[in-house]
Amino acid sequence: MRLLFFAFIFFLISPSAYGIQSSNNTDEVIKWSVHSSLPPVPGYNDQPGLAGTYAGKIDNKLIIAGGANFPDDLPWEGGTKQYWSDVYALTLDGSSGWEILTGKLPKNLAYGESITLPEGILLIGGENSEAVYSNVYLLQLNSESGEPTFTEWPDLPVPLTNMTGALIDNKIYVAGGQKSLKNASATKNFFVLDLDNKMTGWKTLEPWPGPPRAFAVSAGQSDGFDNSFYLFSGRNFGPNMPTEILSDGYEYNPRSGTWEKLHTSEAPMLPVIAGSAVASGENHIIFVGGDSGALMKQQLALQQQLEGLLPYSDDSQISDSIDVLNSRITDHLNNHPGFSRKVLLYHTITNTITKSGELPFQIPVTTNLIKIDDQLFLTSGEVRPGVRTPQIISGKILSTRRDLGWINLMVLVLYFGILVWIGWYFSKRQTNTNDYFRGGKRIPWWLVGLSIFGTALSAITFMAIPAKAYATDWSYIILNAGLVVVAPLIIMICIPFYRKLDFTTAYEYLEQRFNVAARLVASLCFILFQIGRMGVVLFLPAIALNVVTGIDIYLCIGVMGVFSLIYTMLGGIEAVIWTDALQVVVLLGGSILAVVLISMGVDGGFMEIISKGAADGKFHLGDLSVDLQNPTILTLVIASLFINLTTYGTDQTMVQRYVTTETEKMAGKSVWTNAILTIPGSLIFFFVGTALYVFYKENPLFLSTTITGGDSIFPWFIYTQMPPGVVGLLIAGLFAAAMSTLSSSMNSAATAYAVDMHFRFGWSNRFSGLKLARIATFILGLAGILVGLMMAAWDIKSLWDEFQRILGLILGGIGGLFFLGLLTKRANGTGAMIGLLGSILIQIWISQTGLVHLLLFAATGFISCFLIGYVASLFVHGNEKDISHLTVYSLWNRNDDSSRDRDV
Repeated sequence: MRLLFFAFIFFLISPSAYGIQSSNNTDEVIKWSVHSSLPPVPGYNDQPGLAGTYAGKIDNKLIIAGGANFPDDLPWEGGTKQYWSDVYALTLDGSSGWEILTGKLPKNLAYGESITLPEGILLIGGENSEAVYSNVYLLQLNSESGEPTFTEWPDLPVPLTNMTGALIDNKIYVAGGQKSLKNASATKNFFVLDLDNKMTGWKTLEPWPGPPRAFAVSAGQSDGFDNSFYLFSGRNFGPNMPTEILSDGYEYNPRSGTWEKLHTSEAPMLPVIAGSAVASGENHIIFVGGDSGALMKQQLALQQQLEGLLPYSDDSQISDSIDVLNSRITDHLNNHPGFSRKVLLYHTITNTITKSGELPFQIPVTTNLIKIDDQLFLTSGEVRPGVRTPQIISGKILSTRRDLGWINLMVLVLYFGILVWIGWYFSKRQTNTNDYFRGGKRIPWWLVGLSIFGTALSAITFMAIPAKAYATDWSYIILNAGLVVVAPLIIMICIPFYRKLDFTTAYEYLEQRFNVAARLVASLCFILFQIGRMGVVLFLPAIALNVVTGIDIYLCIGVMGVFSLIYTMLGGIEAVIWTDALQVVVLLGGSILAVVLISMGVDGGFMEIISKGAADGKFHLGDLSVDLQNPTILTLVIASLFINLTTYGTDQTMVQRYVTTETEKMAGKSVWTNAILTIPGSLIFFFVGTALYVFYKENPLFLSTTITGGDSIFPWFIYTQMPPGVVGLLIAGLFAAAMSTLSSSMNSAATAYAVDMHFRFGWSNRFSGLKLARIATFILGLAGILVGLMMAAWDIKSLWDEFQRILGLILGGIGGLFFLGLLTKRANGTGAMIGLLGSILIQIWISQTGLVHLLLFAATGFISCFLIGYVASLFVHGNEKDISHLTVYSLWNRNDDSSRDRDV
């Protein structure tokens, strides 16, 4: 609390406290330069440059192939367009210059689409002087000779040139273009090729709801929820119609298979005909160059006048007019200033377009914009009508960061010092395992309530909830609201059992009610899940802090892990609960402070956030349709009930806290404390996300074009827009959220091992109970830290996510196992284990088929285990045992209410 007070005092006296930080400290810029020039092909002295090339990256080489130019004269001077089949390769580390591999393409080609894949570059369609083609080739380089090789892939359904395309989630989308050279017309073709099943070929999809187009621009980027295909601008033309300049934009969502027209406050969106675009960071699309079409319209108007006069060219007066028009057209083309030099940024969440800069030299169209790490490459192209450039233009994305600063470091050092002191202080009160695992049943109920709240909120949640509200709406708040409904069930059913039977772990109940196998399976799954959870809780916040602040990812993981391990080992559950309470104060205090600061950075303040958020649907609570495959309101309500029932009723991290208070009644109060805190806590975290949306909609240039990971938006705001001291406080809040979960996982996993395995089977007596508890905490905590470090070093996040997903499927069934025992008398141990096994199989099947949304896995696991276990128990016999005191019916028969407060 003192930490929050001193940080707030500093905030009040800080010169920057009354306004958001200047963007001069945090703006990202792209530094542009001429990288190199394409060399002339053998037999030519000059390289005029190439338009419509194919381009991409293979291994460490930039590849440019094909293209077209006018090597002799300009087209209005009688020059003829020539198409090429050469391949150019440049080693990106600068170890060698451009290498020319002449005549390597299957045919002379230009103006198709190229997509970089892990195995090579896909060359799609294109044209030459003879025809438009539907061929698709995979370009690769021989690993020994470096020679290009070409593999035929499924052809497009129709020949296409001057189209646009993008790679999204291992699927290639191609849109627009034209099918022929004579009497050419723009099209509304929209095709997809699934790379996981490419031999089925291209499929035709429903096109966008706007006009046909060629020379359009596209990119694949996240809209905050799904990776989508974005289509912009282009021009519509045909033999019997005037050319239409297009400035509209559309988003195609592959999950729903629907299009949405994009609108901005500056509508129409942007004309960037034949320009270049590339996705960058989490939600940006960078546009470079392009043509507005204004000069093209003038040229077309002159040509239309000329065509109207040509039939009367025998008339001398008309002939003079024709000469004048020809002269004007020639002057127009010769004096063309070139195309747009602007760099524009489109943000898919705030739906804003901003100008990021303007290049000091001519920018080509009909080129490629290739992004390789933080480097952009424009691969030759057309700089004026009929004129190419051989130059390869490079853009270096620079991200300037301010140092963390000594004030923020002091706040962090003070914070970690307090945590270690708490662990040391409570270590003196640990005399046995009852103290270490249950705090001697002397912890105040309000403190336990704060601890339960802190345990449920990890650093992932601290970042993910604002990020979700920022990117979408408030629909996921329903998940938290379900706790208020579930809390009475936990208080009436679960807590009395754990208190009456004097359990230290929840899984002791499963042995008494069913058998030892049920206890061991549930406890082992819990321990493995907690080790994985520790790794993820360390890894994901460390990524966000590393991306945003530049703090070393291994340092982040090490600091959070080691400090959590120290105070948890020293002080046991008592230290964990007290530090959880401190961390909740930092967490909520920091979030409230963030709301205040964001409101100060928005014109109109707090009420403007509400007004704009409501206007843009940011407070929407979800879809009312009956659809269990998507996160509708019905899906979220069902998921909320079962997730909260399983978590608060059977998870050891929660159950362990129920037995730390003096009485059962106090344990119930702690649950209500958590439930009540969840309401304002959820409102604050979701409002932070909405406030961030409004702030960045008003200040789009403050957004980063490089940071990845949707959960980074709140840390990005904290680090770039808040004053010193407050930054340290809220980074401490991120650490706090992670460490409250870490310490709980360490202590609870150690408790499960010691009680359910070591003490249960009377293993080695070399150590005292308290010493064994600390050794178990150390080993399991160290395992969690090592998992986090492994994820950072080996990039095995996806593998670990799959492991966690499988364990999550099992844990849903374990929740059903508990309530099968609590709510039925007929269930027995054999039937229960059959129910758990059947539940696992059903869960795996559901996860593979996508029958329901993943949020419902807890519900399907719970229900399937309960039903299968009950039915199986009717047909199989288990060991006969007295269960009269192990079901809810025994609670209802109790006559002495005071027994609730008696330790058994």
